[in-house]
Amino acid sequence: MKKYLLSIDQGTTSCRAIVFDTKGDIIAIGQREFTQHYPQPGWVEHDAEEILTTQIACIKEAVEKALAGDGAKEIACVGISNQRETTVVWDKKTLKPVYRAIVWQCRRTQNIAESIKEDSRFRERTGLVPDAYFSGPKIQWILDNVEGARSRAEKGELAFGTIDSWLIANLTKEKNHYTEASNASRTLLFNTKEMVWDKELMQVLDVPESMMPTVVPSDYNFGTTSKELLGFEAPVLADLGDQQAALFGQGCFEPGMAKCTYGTGSFLLSNIGEKFKLADGLLTTVAWQQEGKQPVYAFEGAIFVAGAAIQWLRDGLGLIENSEESENLATSIKSNDGVYFVPALVGLGSPWWNSDVRGTIVGLTRGSSREHFVRAALESMTYQVKDVIDTMQEDGIDVSRLRVDGGATKNNFMLQFQSDILDIPVQRAEQVESTAWGVAAMAGIKCGAIDCPEKLSEDWRCDHEFAPARNREAEYDGWKRALKGAFACATI
Repeated sequence: MKKYLLSIDQGTTSCRAIVFDTKGDIIAIGQREFTQHYPQPGWVEHDAEEILTTQIACIKEAVEKALAGDGAKEIACVGISNQRETTVVWDKKTLKPVYRAIVWQCRRTQNIAESIKEDSRFRERTGLVPDAYFSGPKIQWILDNVEGARSRAEKGELAFGTIDSWLIANLTKEKNHYTEASNASRTLLFNTKEMVWDKELMQVLDVPESMMPTVVPSDYNFGTTSKELLGFEAPVLADLGDQQAALFGQGCFEPGMAKCTYGTGSFLLSNIGEKFKLADGLLTTVAWQQEGKQPVYAFEGAIFVAGAAIQWLRDGLGLIENSEESENLATSIKSNDGVYFVPALVGLGSPWWNSDVRGTIVGLTRGSSREHFVRAALESMTYQVKDVIDTMQEDGIDVSRLRVDGGATKNNFMLQFQSDILDIPVQRAEQVESTAWGVAAMAGIKCGAIDCPEKLSEDWRCDHEFAPARNREAEYDGWKRALKGAFACATI
């Protein structure tokens, strides 16, 4: 049996590749950031070809670090996880994109989303709330605004894909046009009850069916890596959207088990089992579908801005030099002194789904300092998660403890505040790379390198558990007042 699993982890701001052993220990990482494009206020784009070249460099770096020389032969399989909803349209023959990738954060298609908000078929069939966040409106925008794109699409010349499909088409020697249900369920075009592309919804958004990738199980043979591009051949045996991959990696296999990943945004998913159902304010998404089995569904709270708020304090305002100093700054003051930050920099997601709200800071005085800004940004992550969990509990999902992962979980102040504000234990995973590990583990199970999901759950280890230590009702009341102020400004 070959020894190693390779995870391709393509995120919103960086590409990574991680080599794991079959126990989930990291052998090597390759990571590089890529360019964020903001051509207009509210617009966010990526260069899909830059993502591809950056991802290839990361894969080569990780493999070389871990498996110099002929060691690449020890890679048993590959898994791909990806930023979801981000939309690429490319020429089927040349694999050249017709436009930059439109990123999940981009708000340019909100008018399209608003035009279908009263069409109940979208909510009832996809489990989603019509919003600019999702891929369908982004496809329509590209076809309507890129010269010649619609006529080419109608002739069957163009392909659509989320980033997983883009990578599969380019990194496998077979050049397959595939996706799987966790990614397809983020498009507003996939019937998650019937597990097929919905022809009626595609007609509403005027998206030709010929553009769509074939939907296969999450643990499928997606192709073989191109030796010419990557230097080795190995089967790609798993594909998952990043948040669903983290749910799998956190071992949340039983209904009611929940995880929250704190990255650019925060995404809280709770396993709800094999029955599709809806909950007000939350998304219903496919968690995964393994070959020969029923799909597993999840409720999701999608919070658009979490770590991105700290990044904005660093890059936009210049208040900090790096994210690591945020904890010391936050703990250098005893409280937030009434300063609250509603980080609606791209509108608000779950449970509010309001695209008109903008970032709002309230409670400033002459005594307010950069420490207050930093603390308010960290606290805002926890308040938003509480908003989501309160909504889940109203719909009968009892979250008694929360497993967490992602870069921001290195911040002990934030996680302790999260436990306090939720009044439940918060468990930081020992394996903080839950997204990358989740899809690698699924691929490993598929090829026999890992026994079964139950073994994955048994091996899950907690790095540290944060228990509630203070009553934070007063702070949360202040957050709710700040939200009211942000909503009031949105109506002006």
